[in-house]
Amino acid sequence: MNNKNLTSRRNFIRTVAGVAASAPFFLDRAFANTPAKKLRHACIGVGGMGGHDLQQFKSHPDIQIVALCDVDENHLKQAAQQVPGARLYTDWREMLEKEKKNIDSVNVTVPDHNHFIIAMAAIDTGKHVYCQKPMCHDVAEVRVLTKHAVKAGVVTQLGTQIASSIGDRTAVQWIKEGLIGKVKHAYLCSNRSGISGYRLAGPRPKETYEVPSTLDWDKWIGTAPMRPYAPTVYHPGIWRTWQDFGTGWSGDIGCHIFDAVWKGLGLKAPLSVFAKVQESWKDSPERRADTWSQGNHISWKFPGNERTESDIMPLEWFDGEFYPPKEVQALYNNGEEYPEEAAMLVGTEGALLIPHGGTPVLLPLTKFKDLQYPKLEERNHYHHYVDACLKKAKTESHFAQTGPMTEAILLGTVAIRVPGKVLEWDALNLKFPNAPEADKFLKRQFRNGWEVKGFG
Repeated sequence: MNNKNLTSRRNFIRTVAGVAASAPFFLDRAFANTPAKKLRHACIGVGGMGGHDLQQFKSHPDIQIVALCDVDENHLKQAAQQVPGARLYTDWREMLEKEKKNIDSVNVTVPDHNHFIIAMAAIDTGKHVYCQKPMCHDVAEVRVLTKHAVKAGVVTQLGTQIASSIGDRTAVQWIKEGLIGKVKHAYLCSNRSGISGYRLAGPRPKETYEVPSTLDWDKWIGTAPMRPYAPTVYHPGIWRTWQDFGTGWSGDIGCHIFDAVWKGLGLKAPLSVFAKVQESWKDSPERRADTWSQGNHISWKFPGNERTESDIMPLEWFDGEFYPPKEVQALYNNGEEYPEEAAMLVGTEGALLIPHGGTPVLLPLTKFKDLQYPKLEERNHYHHYVDACLKKAKTESHFAQTGPMTEAILLGTVAIRVPGKVLEWDALNLKFPNAPEADKFLKRQFRNGWEVKGFG
């Protein structure tokens, strides 16, 4: 970025940022960030989903938003209007250094490839962390971040908002109670209409564009390999479809659809994973090297337990052009179309449909027509996190809970890149004994200057 742009950024920060500073508190590493009355919070990423997260946190009566950070000054300016007096930053590293005595908590709402480095740094300074899903870009990152958060003793929450809903919590309770008997098979899907255009990307643009003066492109790229800026292609466009930045559709929405199933069944690390993919993507070396497939059918085999019919629990994921089997969809026999996004668990005594963001349904309807829904209180996922930071609750999606689930989901993204082969998983040693060619997708190389200490 040229000197003119740097001067513009500095002037912007000085002009818009509030001058009042909170009195410093000398915090101890793990739980110093638990204030008596108000949670002093900083938002990292305030555009797109970050704007939504800001609104949700801001609506809690016991939170004070003291700092905002975004590499895009346009996003930062809009957010600053909503939180007068908040100190503004375009570099999260600078923010964590200057605000370490003034903040107790952060949310990380940036593209997937920078989740790990930011969350690790925040935890290192003793901050509670709310991180958007998926927790990290790669399996190895999730493993390290989970251990790091648990060891530090900070409060954490993954951005699986629906996990706090009455619907998903009801589904978890019903699975644990065994209302459909022992579970034989689980079918998860996200076939959202109109999504294919959003997910279509590539090849990389050949044109050269000037980076806007309001965007710090180097910091947006962060840990990923540097590539030329291209408007609407990566930011603020469809970065999720690019392997360098996102984790594809299964890595993103999978965290929502998996959650109740994972918790209800008490699943552990899978034994194997296998993927079928869109043929046109599979046959295109250029697309396979850069983007995610627009259609995936991923199959995991998990160890069974007391809630499953056998010692192997099969679970399948469908998106894009792949749909759950018609006989599975036919189980939802109330005359309505099968939900675009849902989980269906088939048990020995019935079935359970968990529509994404909706009310769970026990099947067949005639068998369970008189069943009463449990009485659960309404719960806001963001507010629940704030309450936990203030020692009033325990988060629904803390990293110790969601870390292993995220690992399993991201193993699916590895299988997508090695389609048509059953990948046997050694969770303890973090490798595929029968497919060493897939190991390289478990951990990427960070760009020079963006490495995480101790994570080689």
